[in-house]
Amino acid sequence: MARQKVHSKTESPKTADPIGPYLSEVSSQRESYGSLIGVIALCWSIFQLSIASWLILDSLAIRAIHLGFAMLMVFIAYPFRKRRAGGMFQTRPDLRLFIRAVIAVVACVAAIYILLDYNGISSRQGAPIERDVLFGMILLILLLEAGRRAIGPALPAISIFFIVYALYGSHLPDFLAFKGVSVNRLLGQMTMSTEGIYGIPLDVSANIVFLFVLFGAMLEKAGAGGYFISVALSLLGRFRGGPAKAAVLGSGLTGMISGSSIANVVTTGTFTIPLMKKVGYPAVKAAAIEVAAGIDGQLMPPVMGAAAFIIAEYVNVPYVEVAKSALIPALVSYSALFYITHVEACKLGIKGMDRDEIPRFRQTFLGGLHYLIPLAVLIVELIYYRHSAQMAAFRAILTLAFIIALQHPIEALSQGRPLLTGIRKSAAVLIDSLIGGARNMVGVAIATACAGIIVGVVTLGLGGLITEVIDRLSGGNLYLMLLITAFACLIVGMGLPTTATYIVVASLTAPAMTLLGEANGIIIPLMAAHLFCFYFGILADDTPPVGLASFAASAIAGSNPVATGLQGFMYHVRTAILPFIFVFNHDLLLIGVNSVAHGVLILFSCVLGILAFVSATQGWFVTSNRWYEVPCLLAVTLDMMRPDLTASWFGVPYDYRYFMFFPGVALWLAIYFLQRHRATCA
Repeated sequence: MARQKVHSKTESPKTADPIGPYLSEVSSQRESYGSLIGVIALCWSIFQLSIASWLILDSLAIRAIHLGFAMLMVFIAYPFRKRRAGGMFQTRPDLRLFIRAVIAVVACVAAIYILLDYNGISSRQGAPIERDVLFGMILLILLLEAGRRAIGPALPAISIFFIVYALYGSHLPDFLAFKGVSVNRLLGQMTMSTEGIYGIPLDVSANIVFLFVLFGAMLEKAGAGGYFISVALSLLGRFRGGPAKAAVLGSGLTGMISGSSIANVVTTGTFTIPLMKKVGYPAVKAAAIEVAAGIDGQLMPPVMGAAAFIIAEYVNVPYVEVAKSALIPALVSYSALFYITHVEACKLGIKGMDRDEIPRFRQTFLGGLHYLIPLAVLIVELIYYRHSAQMAAFRAILTLAFIIALQHPIEALSQGRPLLTGIRKSAAVLIDSLIGGARNMVGVAIATACAGIIVGVVTLGLGGLITEVIDRLSGGNLYLMLLITAFACLIVGMGLPTTATYIVVASLTAPAMTLLGEANGIIIPLMAAHLFCFYFGILADDTPPVGLASFAASAIAGSNPVATGLQGFMYHVRTAILPFIFVFNHDLLLIGVNSVAHGVLILFSCVLGILAFVSATQGWFVTSNRWYEVPCLLAVTLDMMRPDLTASWFGVPYDYRYFMFFPGVALWLAIYFLQRHRATCA
């Protein structure tokens, strides 16, 4: 497969101009930034690996140091505002670096202040002295500023709103009134306890998420991303719309370990989007397929997105239970997207790739088989041995580090190059991985800390008020409440990372969802409520007008970002219906399902149901749909995914609900043969 060459512009000879010396100073400044950030990132990764292996620290100490590293990196790496290169009236670069370093150190000290005076703070719990208040104010202000720099203004703005609400809520009308708290009480809750900034979200970020992000960074640096795409192309490239199908499979495999929508889109989209355009997919549809595939990577076990680990803490179950519950919805969603690529290829008349463009499967698969070993270790540790997510990730990292250490020396020897060259390359890959993993964690750590502010305010007593407000807005109607929650996730998620969106919305609506379900005589498991928020938080990544994943894909495809987001959202409707299904049909989450045969039956029925839904919404099954076939296909979807509902309509006992699959399958086959006959006659 031919590789695209990247041509760089030839640099023009240097000429005497007054800005030249300044630009060289800026370049030197950037090198200083890069070196300093690299050292901090490396130290951060080493610290995280240490606490996962031999270093024993108190949980609060781990959270505080984790936040301290993140604050250091933010204030050194991110400027207060973007400046035009070569501006004439700017602070000298070395002075700016010094100012950033000072602010970064102050922020770091404020983050770990709770450790520096741990005994004193513990002894005066609830009665902070002036020094406590000062450092608490500094931490709160600098954390909000770090959030603005690292992840944008949305989350800090929401956090500020909750802070103001907590302080002045008593002045609002009765319907919205909150008892209010003092500044000292608020700061004590936020900065001197584990109920605010140092709460569960930051704890999960420090102890679990970092290791999985580091694992994903190491796999990517080792070359696993390209390997997954090559394997997918070798398997599916020759079929109709092969590159799009390969994009879905490759994104699913990459998403298993990346846990990031945008990283998944950029990693796989660089290879697959040009191939999709080459075989005939329009730029907008090529980018939208990659966006849909990349975003769904956060739904795919065993790693999923960072928020999945927080779900485990909130629901108080092992992480493997979250992965188990998410498995069938993820497989169903990817199956539907795989089918969408086929439908689009049929409608556009797209064929597969030429045989000489497709890598050979056997050679490709065996050539990167070593990348699957750490994944196998991770899965075995999580599922078979039932070890904690932290231990499983650490052992997978050790396995991968050993593979990387051997990979390049073996390549050097096989190619007749000096062994030392291979050793140096392996060392460089390992160091780059440690630095890259820490860089990728900055946004997550800051987001979880900022979200902790909101969670802290909710635990001050605001949670009950919010539940009451949501109940009034929905009028006690559970279905309306679910629509409000989904809409809130999409709106909030436009400006927030997925993890922050989940924490904000779940902390406000998940308890209300379960209580309102009980009031309506419907049992909604806490797992289902949290996964509902998680799913719609993920879908915000391609929701216009922001949709960061859509912007990333459109940049590769050369398409309009808004059009790409709209098309991606249309593809994502098949994922959006799944939370509304599993909130009521808990079989999809494998709750109470204890046999493999039972699970396979559920998977088969849900896949058939979602394929019927795709055919109905995309207007194509075997051939173009006729108007009367669309409601029939939607009826198949409802019957196959909610057999309990259709069984109740026809008076069939709940224990015999799976017999309702027979009419659903019969109707689906009838439409298939009808359209096949019509296509043959045409």
